[in-house]
Amino acid sequence: MLNIFKKKEAVASEPTPSSDVLESEKYYQEGLSRLNDLIAPSAIKIEPKYIRVGETLAQTIFIVAYPRFLHSNWFSPIINIDMPIDISMFIHPIETYDILKSLKKNATRIESQIHMEQEKGMIRDPALETAVQDIDSLRDNLQQGTEKFFRFDLYITAYGETEKELYEITKSIEAILEAQLVYVKPAIFKAEQGFNSTLPLANDELDIGTSMNSAPLSTTFPFVSSTLSSDTGILYGINRHNNSLIIFDRFEMENANMVVFAKSGAGKSYTVKLEVLRMMMLGTDVIIIDPENEYKHLCETVGGSFVKISLNSGNHINPFDLPRVGDDEDAEDILRNNIAALLGLLHIMLGSITPEEDSILDRAVRETYAMRDITSEVNFNALPKEAYPTMSDLYQILSSMEGGENLAIRMERYTEGVFSGFLNKTSTVKVDNQMMVFNIRDMEEELRPVAMYIVMQFIWNEMRTNVKRRLVLVDEAWVMMKYDDAASFIFGIAKRCRKYFTGLTTITQDVNDFLSSRYGKAIVTNSSIQLLLKQSPASVDIISETFYLTEQEKFLLLESNVGEGIFFAGNKHVAIKVVASYAEDQVITTDPAQLEEIEQAKKEFSDE
Repeated sequence: MLNIFKKKEAVASEPTPSSDVLESEKYYQEGLSRLNDLIAPSAIKIEPKYIRVGETLAQTIFIVAYPRFLHSNWFSPIINIDMPIDISMFIHPIETYDILKSLKKNATRIESQIHMEQEKGMIRDPALETAVQDIDSLRDNLQQGTEKFFRFDLYITAYGETEKELYEITKSIEAILEAQLVYVKPAIFKAEQGFNSTLPLANDELDIGTSMNSAPLSTTFPFVSSTLSSDTGILYGINRHNNSLIIFDRFEMENANMVVFAKSGAGKSYTVKLEVLRMMMLGTDVIIIDPENEYKHLCETVGGSFVKISLNSGNHINPFDLPRVGDDEDAEDILRNNIAALLGLLHIMLGSITPEEDSILDRAVRETYAMRDITSEVNFNALPKEAYPTMSDLYQILSSMEGGENLAIRMERYTEGVFSGFLNKTSTVKVDNQMMVFNIRDMEEELRPVAMYIVMQFIWNEMRTNVKRRLVLVDEAWVMMKYDDAASFIFGIAKRCRKYFTGLTTITQDVNDFLSSRYGKAIVTNSSIQLLLKQSPASVDIISETFYLTEQEKFLLLESNVGEGIFFAGNKHVAIKVVASYAEDQVITTDPAQLEEIEQAKKEFSDE
């Protein structure tokens, strides 16, 4: 005790800081910026119905009544709703002994009421009888330990920039819940307590709940979100909402068509090549129209056939070729369809065509076939490739026809001029591999739409001749969509390829050109799967209008990284992140630096 006294005495003898120093320290501390100062809003205003935090309004609603039965995931529409909300759940355990006593009293009261009504000769009340049965069942479960009892508090805080926006959000939430007989009320005059209760602080300041046993409480399990997965198919990517796998088989949909929209560099070719690689593992054949030489590395790696289409290449496709006639097909229909396709090709080649010139071309094409004795009565299946006419034959027919001189002059550059040798030769291309890539990178810019059309016609004939599980990819499809005849031809394939066990994939970065065509939206409608990757601000509005996106989904497409976007399959859609293994990445990469490293490694390996 003496030591303590001495210590106090010593402390008392120490000099105390002056009041000026304390005042300076106070001013210094007030001038420091703390974390609270950085994250705190500029002001908070509390209204009866909502609280204003800075420029944002927040209103809290709480659940007051539930139906007799709650099905699993009944709360998932609110969990997945695309609106700015916070949700808090507070689960307060209640002692089983106290609940059993309360339930016993309630059972006695209800049975007494039933007995009194029976003595008065009143009609039985099903509600009272049901209540007795529920209480007895719950008492049994509690006594056996298979159920526990809780008080469950559920609060939802919605956010909006204006009172109108906030009102619409809360009404939407109420409508979803009340459709399931779950009723809510706003936290009027308790806006601050409601806001605090949904902050991640675990403070239940509202303290408004409903008694609930384990079974219905388990249905409110919050960790649910939109899923898009099946037992068969390939892995398309990771669901960004819940990290589940997006596994899908497009051939199990009503059609196997797919459209891919993305800006340059968003990873559309990477994504499509990954799908191709995985589909080939399941035995699917693939035919690709490659305008930029992006699929060559993949084609060489899997041992596919790389067909280069250019003015100087030795690969030729004769547009006059006819497909094989199936057992259930008519030769006359096949001939008519091919003539119609040829007329569409001639419209692209020759530019604007008058109705009179169109009639002349129709007659000239028929006479060109007739010149080689090809009619609907001939067995097309027995004809060799050399038996079909070429563009040079059509040119001669037009030159000798009355009114066809002008058309022959316009066609001359394709048969004898600078573009000769491309269209007027016998076909040399054969489909004899699981993967075929038609490369048109070295084709003249003016001839690209013509080349794509001819290749598509060749693929269409192959689809009809050999029916098998097949994918057809048209990269940079906007090139063809600029021409009505080409767009109509693609649309026709999109509608009919399902009958031939084929899925059409159209890929484009120029969304405006694609959707501005009168066939653009029709092709999207006839595609069961749509993939939207990162978009540019110039095209996101038309994308949003076409796919009915919300503001949050538009923002997601604008801010997505490479390989991220929204994956639509039928009526479902989820946020996707495309993920490839290291081995797959080495095969499908489009990064020039990475490709150069791979080629250098191959060269070093071959030198060794």
